[in-house]
Amino acid sequence: MWIFTLIGAFIGWLFARLPGALVGGVLGFVAARLAAMIVSRGALGTIRAQFLDSTFAVMGALCKADGHVTRDEIQVAEQLFTKLHLGEEQKDKAREAFNRGKSADFDLDAEVANFARVARGQRALFQMFLQVQIAAIAADGQVETSEHEMLARVARGLGLSEAEIEQLEAMLGAGGGASGDGLGSTAGQSSEDQLNQAYTVLGVDASASDSEIKKAYRRQMSANHPDKLAGKGMPENMREMAEQKTREISAAYERVCKARGIG
Repeated sequence: MWIFTLIGAFIGWLFARLPGALVGGVLGFVAARLAAMIVSRGALGTIRAQFLDSTFAVMGALCKADGHVTRDEIQVAEQLFTKLHLGEEQKDKAREAFNRGKSADFDLDAEVANFARVARGQRALFQMFLQVQIAAIAADGQVETSEHEMLARVARGLGLSEAEIEQLEAMLGAGGGASGDGLGSTAGQSSEDQLNQAYTVLGVDASASDSEIKKAYRRQMSANHPDKLAGKGMPENMREMAEQKTREISAAYERVCKARGIG
């Protein structure tokens, strides 16, 4: 940006010496800022469009990983259209992407690599992307081995770990919360299982100190703040899901604090 300021100052100097240099420098700085804003907005628009397209294409591939796409999985995709408040044109594009992902010649690795390139290494966006995929394949109440293996393949393509998959599964009720209720989907779980799930959501071991628990909570809330994710390229349609995720993180923290007697 400073180079534009110098160029503006130099041009101003040629026309009006010192006063011109001052005015030219300011104009050069303002022009540089405007140019940067235009480029940034264009980049965010590209990320958001690619996010939605890749989300449904990969979802189609994952849902077919076990050999067929179930009615529940299709229903979850349709429910996601509503939850994301997609317009009719966006729904049509999402269906096209979903069907593209189901096709025999779909290149999953290339699709994931393209999304990773466009999203420019935004890890929180990658986790949100994976969270949507987990919800879709868990729609029939179970995650098949073939589906989990493909999910891990997607995660590796995004630079995420198996531990991060487990963390996201915990947020969706250990992979069984297709409704997206997260830690609220604890029917049939023991108190110990619920507590272990809460630790997983926070990304820490049960042996972590109280101080480490608090740091993990603050880190998770900061990284997953909807405004911060939107600023990195998360489509505005997904704000509701991002807000749900922060509520799940808060619920996990409260559960751990209650178990430990942390005030």
